[in-house]
Amino acid sequence: MSDFLLLAFLFLAAGVAAVPIATALGLGSVLGYLIAGIALSPVLTLLEVDVVSIQHFAEFGVVMMLFLVGQELEPKRLWELRNRLLGLGGLQVAGTTALVAGACIVFGLDWRISLAIGLILAMSSTAIVLQTLGEKGLMRGDGGQASFSVLLFQDIAVIPILALVPLLAIPGAHHAGEDGHGPSMSLVADIEGWQAALVTAGAIALVIAGGMFLTRPLFRYIAKARLREIFVATALAFVVGIALLMTLVGLSPALGTFLAGVVLANSEYRHELESDIDPFRGLLLGLFFMTVGAAINFALLWDELFLILGLTIAVMAAKALVLLILGFGFGLRGSQKYLFGLGLAQAGEFGFVLTSFAVSNFVLPETMAPTLNLIITLSMMLTPGLFIFYERVIRPRFDRPTDRDDDEITEQHPIIIAGHGRYGGIVNRMLLAAGYRTTVLDHSAGQLDMLRTFGINGFYGDATRPDLLTAAGIGEAKLLIVALDDPDQNEAMVHYVHHNHPHVHMIVRAHDRRHVYRLYQAGARDIIRETFDSSVRAGRSAYEALGMHPFEAERLSRAFVDADRHALYELAQVWDPAIPETENPEYIKLARELMTDIELGASGGAFRERTERGWTPPLPQDTEADRQRQTGQRAADPR
Repeated sequence: MSDFLLLAFLFLAAGVAAVPIATALGLGSVLGYLIAGIALSPVLTLLEVDVVSIQHFAEFGVVMMLFLVGQELEPKRLWELRNRLLGLGGLQVAGTTALVAGACIVFGLDWRISLAIGLILAMSSTAIVLQTLGEKGLMRGDGGQASFSVLLFQDIAVIPILALVPLLAIPGAHHAGEDGHGPSMSLVADIEGWQAALVTAGAIALVIAGGMFLTRPLFRYIAKARLREIFVATALAFVVGIALLMTLVGLSPALGTFLAGVVLANSEYRHELESDIDPFRGLLLGLFFMTVGAAINFALLWDELFLILGLTIAVMAAKALVLLILGFGFGLRGSQKYLFGLGLAQAGEFGFVLTSFAVSNFVLPETMAPTLNLIITLSMMLTPGLFIFYERVIRPRFDRPTDRDDDEITEQHPIIIAGHGRYGGIVNRMLLAAGYRTTVLDHSAGQLDMLRTFGINGFYGDATRPDLLTAAGIGEAKLLIVALDDPDQNEAMVHYVHHNHPHVHMIVRAHDRRHVYRLYQAGARDIIRETFDSSVRAGRSAYEALGMHPFEAERLSRAFVDADRHALYELAQVWDPAIPETENPEYIKLARELMTDIELGASGGAFRERTERGWTPPLPQDTEADRQRQTGQRAADPR
């Protein structure tokens, strides 16, 4: 018991210590777990811990991950994404596998081993890439969307790969210390091939039918107990039971749980299952990555340092080449093509699972697994460097001012819209519907091509560039809609236009309250928080759901909006970017005073009384200097 507690404490402490540091440095949680495992390796060796046994247990986290991935993939959504999934994703896996496998065959490896290696190294790291793209604001670009499609296909492709790998087993192969017998429990061990096929098909049909017809009555019955721990136990038993059934018929546990997840994608219990299983999935996956780090053969790494580094670089170069060719063929241009190619060039976490699976099924020799794991690990550790190289070298080169035809503005209108995504696009549609003409600037070529399909003209380029704004007619423009996804770019554009074109009225998209303060200091006065209006509508609906008359709910919500605008203006005067809000006494004092007024209103006190009298908070007036600099702009409007 004490040994178990010691190991549990060591793994938990290592993860808690390493992952926050790695995340803060932009390395991602997966690399944090790997580094924690590497740091634990000497201690585990000293304690004579069987890391491989722990790894086999932790692999159940991957099974849970695929169950949750399946829940996110409704059949309808898969059908809508079929072109990019099968095009980009399918060609990437096939092309990388063919290139790597061909190279292995040239160097004398058996074709079955070569194919298995190619499939293993074709995977990329979903955890690292998606997290990095999200942190750096690159997900919404063409390169980010293409990367997501490929990663989604790879996650799905793991299932058929797990089914294919056992078919590549070398006849007569066995590992040292194994007697060649199958698992101790099996439903297909001693029956004919056609009978085994029927049993296997029946097991898959049972999983699908059970997910469709049995889970709802079961979970409905369990929900009547109103005990969360029983629901959690049922969810875990559901996943473990499916994994056990798949094991008994000789299939991968991940296959069954993935199918069950897809079947339950439309279930009303989907989110409850996800919230119950996700913590166990996260802990087991973290443990799995730590065991991978702890199992790294450092003696082999130092003995074959140049060979392993060379193989790692060769694999990443081969994947990047395939991705760049596909990116060009599917219309990615400029820096987006290189983001796609470099971002997915590493091997992925599923490579560890596939390597272990291939060894246990006698496809790969045991002596080859440490080398493959080292290649996968090193490629993942090099990925943050590739993103830094993209941001500092490649992106500035392609995004700098050029004489590209796409940047040539052929028409000018008094309204300029910078950014035509989910925010700026709605504003543009409203203006066009009212008969106004607009000049649209966007850095996504795919977005502009889509607009042209529907008869809306737009121009490619970085809207923060002064020369592009000048070409778009900022000198004569009356209105500028700043709706870029990047908060820093919005702030930079506001600062430039405020000081160089003060006659232009700016309506600026804000990310949150802190961004409002930054934009206010940069010179913006008409600031719209991107989620505020929808949140107010939700609050008004909550009033009505609680029995309030719609007219009263509307009046109260409008008064709340006015009070919040007034509070934002007051707080903007005392906000200091160099001092955190929680350490600024003047900001805290004022925020408490303003919050007290709103809380009184929420409880039916002074706020409602003022609303009944038709009270609205007075908007402060700009200073004379502000009015001179911003002729024609309204007073502060930080909604």
